[in-house]
Amino acid sequence: MEDRRSFLKKSALAAAAAIAAPSVLTSCGSPKSGGTPTPGEHSPKGSSLLPGGGGAAGLCCEPGIGLPITGTFLDEISHDIPHQNWGEREWDADFAYMKAIGIDTVIDIRCGYRKFITYPSPYLLKKGCYMPSVDLIDLFCRLAQKHGMKFYLGLYDSGRYWDTGDMSYEVESNRFVIDEVWERYGRKYDSFGGWYISGEISRATKGAIESFRTMGRQCKEVSGGLPTFISPWIDGKKAVAAAGGALTRDDAVSVAQHEKEWDEIFDGIHDYVDACAFQDGHIDYDELDAFFTVNKKLADKYGMQCWTNAESFDRDMPIKFFPIKFDKLRLKLEAAARCGYDKAITFEFSHFMSPQSAYLQAGHLYDRYKEYFGIR
Repeated sequence: MEDRRSFLKKSALAAAAAIAAPSVLTSCGSPKSGGTPTPGEHSPKGSSLLPGGGGAAGLCCEPGIGLPITGTFLDEISHDIPHQNWGEREWDADFAYMKAIGIDTVIDIRCGYRKFITYPSPYLLKKGCYMPSVDLIDLFCRLAQKHGMKFYLGLYDSGRYWDTGDMSYEVESNRFVIDEVWERYGRKYDSFGGWYISGEISRATKGAIESFRTMGRQCKEVSGGLPTFISPWIDGKKAVAAAGGALTRDDAVSVAQHEKEWDEIFDGIHDYVDACAFQDGHIDYDELDAFFTVNKKLADKYGMQCWTNAESFDRDMPIKFFPIKFDKLRLKLEAAARCGYDKAITFEFSHFMSPQSAYLQAGHLYDRYKEYFGIR
């Protein structure tokens, strides 16, 4: 039996041989040339470092067949991920990074959450909300205009729906917020391109249909018919409380029940909601096609656009939330393409895909995404 010293000696010799003859080890996914970018090498112009290998950028899979991400939420009034405390310089750089990979739509996920707000709303300040230090809505509209993007405004979330399960509470506050936002920003900026009705549901929910109709109708009436959309989640096996320790649950919705409930919801809202971007992270990867097929069928039935909210954070990890493994994002975008989806947006670029994110992995995800889609 060989002792530890003999084993280490053989290992060292093998490693030396590998260095001397790297082509012997080159296989699918292993670059024949090139190297690892140094920190800070990311550029809005794209990286020219695309190593060769088994396929484009050394990929085993067929590159570029997924649905490209062309929109992102801006999660500045955050619920369960940390603030990055960016100023205008950082946001300007981030919009450039977005633009470089084809993002043309930015969506403020909510213009306020409980007492924290993104702009100095006279109405919400009178209701006890805190004065923000910066008018982020004005900033986002200006940067969207500068970078040739469309900005969607996410409505106010008072938190009462989450506390009570009744969405009708959100209608009253937004009745004033919608008018305020349109007068302050919609009339001022050509980049103001639409509305996100920010209430999130997954199943038949008390007050949801009438609330979506009421808020969607007002958004369209004040803005001359600008588009509206919602982004619900699918009540799948990964639909667990973010603050809990569980990653999955047993009582997930079936495809048939999902179709039945959303057929009823779409029937009630399609006159005033133009698109639905289901969050894609609550179901398993081998369930994507079944649910996505239903979503697209229902959207087509009611004349709505079918978007996917391709989550760029990982729900499979016990620590919440980190940037997603690239292959998981790829599988979701490829399923959306197979099912004929109209647009892919993500939650959310700035934390989970940006080269300047607080998470180091986000910049690497950005690079892997560019390699897959052949973006330089």
